[in-house]
Amino acid sequence: MSNVQLTDNLVRLRKSYNYTQKQIGDKLNISRQAYSNYERGKRIPDIGMLIRLADIYGVTLEQLLTQTCTKNGIVNESHGPYFRGMIIENADTFYLTQEELNILTHYRKAGADDRRLVQKVLGVDLPE
Repeated sequence: MSNVQLTDNLVRLRKSYNYTQKQIGDKLNISRQAYSNYERGKRIPDIGMLIRLADIYGVTLEQLLTQTCTKNGIVNESHGPYFRGMIIENADTFYLTQEELNILTHYRKAGADDRRLVQKVLGVDLPE
């Protein structure tokens, strides 16, 4: 089970610091592919690796795992423009803007034809 917040933070922080996956891999003494697997949620870093990642980006371990981290600090989702959500299958937490929440709410109310149209426009194959 991957941690959606962690994978999002790894990508966001790496890009905001203008690092490549190879550069981060080199800092961690792992291959670019191994690091890429962390960002894609295919592998979960062990605790030692998480601590090293938090040190690289200047955040706490808790922040890296549970909060939206940016180069400029932590986004306070509980007081900001975000609404908390959960992926039912694995209980991962994610955050939505008001716009994203409105789109999802309208999608749920839409008929089958409208849902198929949205899926086609977005290029997403979702189960019916």
